[in-house]
Amino acid sequence: MVATSSSEGEAGTQWAALAGVTAALAMFGAAQGLSSPLFTLLMQKQGMSPGLIGLSAAMMPLGLILSASFVPAAVRLVGARNLAVGCSLVGALCFLGIGYLQNWVAWYVIRFIIGVVINPLYILGEVWALSLAPPSRRGRVMGVFNTLMGAGYAAGPFTLTLVGTSGWGPFSVGVGGFVLCAIILRLVSSKLTGFEDDGQPAGSFIGFARLAPALLLAVLVSAAVQQSTYALVPVFGAGYGLPEAVLAALVMALSLGNILLQIPLGLLAERFGGRPMILACAMATTACAILLPLLILTPLIWGVLLVMGAVGYGVYTMALVELGSRFKGTLLVTGNAAFALLWGVGGIVGPPGAGLLMQGIGPLGLPVVIIGLDALLVIFALYRASVRRSGQA
Repeated sequence: MVATSSSEGEAGTQWAALAGVTAALAMFGAAQGLSSPLFTLLMQKQGMSPGLIGLSAAMMPLGLILSASFVPAAVRLVGARNLAVGCSLVGALCFLGIGYLQNWVAWYVIRFIIGVVINPLYILGEVWALSLAPPSRRGRVMGVFNTLMGAGYAAGPFTLTLVGTSGWGPFSVGVGGFVLCAIILRLVSSKLTGFEDDGQPAGSFIGFARLAPALLLAVLVSAAVQQSTYALVPVFGAGYGLPEAVLAALVMALSLGNILLQIPLGLLAERFGGRPMILACAMATTACAILLPLLILTPLIWGVLLVMGAVGYGVYTMALVELGSRFKGTLLVTGNAAFALLWGVGGIVGPPGAGLLMQGIGPLGLPVVIIGLDALLVIFALYRASVRRSGQA
């Protein structure tokens, strides 16, 4: 009886730590979600051109990409919990700097620093969620985790509509989000240690790519597809003559599907496994892309967009589930860092590539790019599966 009580207590503590990590990352997501529209609106007020605003927006993903390869070494150097809390506090200082400086040139540097410090939060948040989740429930846990992250990110722009862009209101929200993230992580820190000292070598991106190339391609494709869709589905709709109010609603439908359907996808991953679900989500995304031009002028397009928003990002969620089932400890940190790097690359190459193709062949360029990327993922994943089977034989 004592052993059972101890086991139940440990499980309860583990679930409490998992809830704390998820809440902390939701706070951080809200602060980050606030930053993008806030910067855009502030720079518009200062008379900046769209080109300069776009260049400023690129500073954050640039920071994400350049910092990804350093995260595993930083974890080993200062510890995961210290790194996460420290990055949260630096994020809060960045928002203070934005408010005090009110200088768009300085904001370029600050946005780059924000990209650098949020990357460990992304990586370690996913590592902790994967490590704390019981293997039998990993799919639903990651579904809940990504749902709440998405909800937190969506709450940022909504908060901006309440507090506006004048005065210290929006900056206080950003500071508060990062500070709350640091406090919560510190409070649940007793369960967030261990994997950085497992004795394994830190590993490298190239080494991990040899172990799991299909997973990395899945992340690249998911990032390119999701960010291309979010950025260009209004352009796609405009090509078919849809009014401006409907164009904004197209993006909202994608976001809603992403938020509502990650948990059901996670439950399916528990039943069928991460690898089959990556393929299923990629094929479902392809089907949705085929239906886009066929149904764009009908009410059925809303259902297509709901599913597309879910399965497009679902490729990434399923890749996370598979990552957590295959890797532990330091390799899990290295894998998550590689995921962050490929997510940044996908976001940089996807939207411009799809935009150029749309410029050349019209609105059909967007579904063509989505179909091509997901078909490439399915073919390569099936090839890797056949290689594994032949090696086992």
